[in-house]
Amino acid sequence: MRAFRVTVPETDEDQATALLWEAGTAGIEVGGAGEGRTALLAYFPDEVSFDRLERALPDATIQAVPIPEVDWVARFRETFRAFRVGRFAIAPPWDRPDDDQDLILVDPGRAFGTGTHESTRLCLGALEDLAAEDDLGRVVDIGTGTGILGVAAWRLGARLVVASDTDPEATASAVHHAALNSVPLRVVRGSGAEPFRPGAFDVVVANLSAPLLRAHATPIAGLRNPEGALVLAGLLDADLPDVQTAYAPCGEPEVRLDGEWAALVYRGAS
Repeated sequence: MRAFRVTVPETDEDQATALLWEAGTAGIEVGGAGEGRTALLAYFPDEVSFDRLERALPDATIQAVPIPEVDWVARFRETFRAFRVGRFAIAPPWDRPDDDQDLILVDPGRAFGTGTHESTRLCLGALEDLAAEDDLGRVVDIGTGTGILGVAAWRLGARLVVASDTDPEATASAVHHAALNSVPLRVVRGSGAEPFRPGAFDVVVANLSAPLLRAHATPIAGLRNPEGALVLAGLLDADLPDVQTAYAPCGEPEVRLDGEWAALVYRGAS
């Protein structure tokens, strides 16, 4: 594990955070740096390139720092408590609410997706609204991370949920969370839409990043059937024009915002 202190202007905090997640960080601590700047302490399990962050944020400073001796499990247990997103109560096993039928248990490691991030919340809200409109049917969650969105889709009545990720730690985490929540997710390790046939799903969820969503626009959009829905997230609102252009054949989306973060929801012909 390696640690880096990344300082940026306060106005660039959200974009820097997104770029660090995209670069493969295992976790980020946020603190003040004075003079209108924010310090992000980012941890990486492997070698990392900051090329894209440095191009996008030329005012950023990046410094390798010693890893502090911290009991990370104890710290996480101190800070991560049950909370609600829409109808769902999301909780770690050590803070499980009593008698909550809409409970999703999360025991995260290095995989992304505890429900606290805006992009995950946006996807959960979109799934809940889509389920209120019609049966979710067959759902695929691309870039599943912990599998929380797949668990939610099953709880919302999906007939089949497939969870896909390129990261073996993420697929292991998704398998773990499927068992923890007694949900029959079909977990697949694969890149983007590669493992699946076009038109196979009624709902496609892709909570990735703007560059990945643009690069894989055609195969991702092609996974949904003509009457299906497509949910794209992991976007800052500044990313919306380019991503909407890439998905223009899908029609006009509903734009959802949570702070600086955004999601696009495309609905098929009814």
